[in-house]
Amino acid sequence: MPPKKEPVMSAFERKRLENIANNNAILSGISTTADKIIPKPAPPKPKRASTPRVKREPVKKEPARPTRQSSRLAGLEADSAVLKRKLDVEAEAEAAKAKAKKMRVSGDLNLGDITVEGRKWESSADGLALLKGLDVRGAQPGVRTFTDDHVKSTKDKGLKDLRLRMSGLKLYEKWAVNDIKLVPQRIYSMCFHPTQEKPIIFAGDKEGAMGVFDASQPAPEIDDDDEDAEYPDPIISAFKTHSRTITSFHFSPTDSNAIYSASYDSSIRKLDLDKGVSTEVFAPSSSSDDLPISAIDIPTTDPNTIIFSTLQGSLGRQDQRTKPSSAEIWGLTDQKIGGFSLHPQHPHLVATASLDRTLKIWDLRKITGEGDLRHPALLGEHESRLSVSHASWSSSGHIATSSYDDRIKIYSFPSAGEWKAGHDIPAKEMQPTVQIPHNNQTGRWVTILKPQWQRNPQDGWQKFVIGNMNRFVDVYAEDGEQLAQLGGDGITAVPAVAHFHPTKDWVAGGTASGKLCLWM
Repeated sequence: MPPKKEPVMSAFERKRLENIANNNAILSGISTTADKIIPKPAPPKPKRASTPRVKREPVKKEPARPTRQSSRLAGLEADSAVLKRKLDVEAEAEAAKAKAKKMRVSGDLNLGDITVEGRKWESSADGLALLKGLDVRGAQPGVRTFTDDHVKSTKDKGLKDLRLRMSGLKLYEKWAVNDIKLVPQRIYSMCFHPTQEKPIIFAGDKEGAMGVFDASQPAPEIDDDDEDAEYPDPIISAFKTHSRTITSFHFSPTDSNAIYSASYDSSIRKLDLDKGVSTEVFAPSSSSDDLPISAIDIPTTDPNTIIFSTLQGSLGRQDQRTKPSSAEIWGLTDQKIGGFSLHPQHPHLVATASLDRTLKIWDLRKITGEGDLRHPALLGEHESRLSVSHASWSSSGHIATSSYDDRIKIYSFPSAGEWKAGHDIPAKEMQPTVQIPHNNQTGRWVTILKPQWQRNPQDGWQKFVIGNMNRFVDVYAEDGEQLAQLGGDGITAVPAVAHFHPTKDWVAGGTASGKLCLWM
């Protein structure tokens, strides 16, 4: 056989093989360079010899209440009558427990039996010993809307002097604001004892506790060189006089030892400070009747009568000489009445503020209608854009209201004493004479802002106070001029509940944490 010839390599094939060889050489060079640059990973650490776990005994926790048990394991059918009865009994027990917590307490209450527990209120009834025998005499925290420049630029001498005096009130210094906790929960109502001898403040909170603080008590003496010395708390008394929110306080016009309180638990109580006994003066005949009371007032001409408003839109009149359930109640509106007041000089005139967005003036001298339709004569009304929170009469005939349209409105009725029974107020006279822009958007956690007049000012200037969402208390005159904006160090919450002493230039403010701001 002839020998086989070797295949002849074409020029293209030769070139292809050369390219492959060149590429392999380049890749080999890159690998060598990478080994020099990239450090080699550290060798893995040897595993530690495992040690046997020690089995711990589980801690047995006692359940706070009986644990739920499986009905199936207990042998109860899902639709059995026994199981249904068991569930019904448990539901009834829980409902009864919740209802009992908010149930109004009837009868007389001895303060020694209803003291509020807690370190702040250990002194309890002993603190009331200081009160016996007294005679009647959108908030931007910290941003001021009334400053010293407003005072300095005042041209009227009388107004400037008043502004200087009111702006000169100082925050109480014996204890810090955070140390003066009058009640455990949010403050809803406040008042001063009418005595001029010393400032004594009462406060009511969300859950029916009443706190009492004597601001004249001496400050504790502390050695400044002793860094470990503890600063003792002030003496504060607190009592659970109601089972729900205390909405209003009022002192008797003739007895400085008698203070009245109203509550959402549908009752009005009279506390005798000398005897230390709280007596029920009004409550519905049945404990199951719900008539939450929003405010009370007492006519200066008839101290035996109490006028009250309710969240059901009614106004009531209770004679203390009759049974506690014998009040005459008139339905005035379908919406709640948030606040009202009597004219101090002419207490037959009533001003009400309601969720129906109106201020209304009524005359108790003329009751019209029959049966459930009986009501005082309506003299006039003014409607705001949003709900009206409170209406407060001054002794000179001005009404100040606060409303959710962010306005304080002042109405003027200087001739109210001349009105005949059933007088018809013209619509023009029912218009506010002054409207003051004021942030009244309190939200859920701050008590509603309400104006409160100084009832009998010694200087003759009619003025009122109202809380400020920027953590101040504003002071205004009857013509709408702002007189002061009270603040100070240590105020960490809105002093929403503001109150004037009846005669002295003392102002109290209560916060949502139950603490007191006091200016004197």
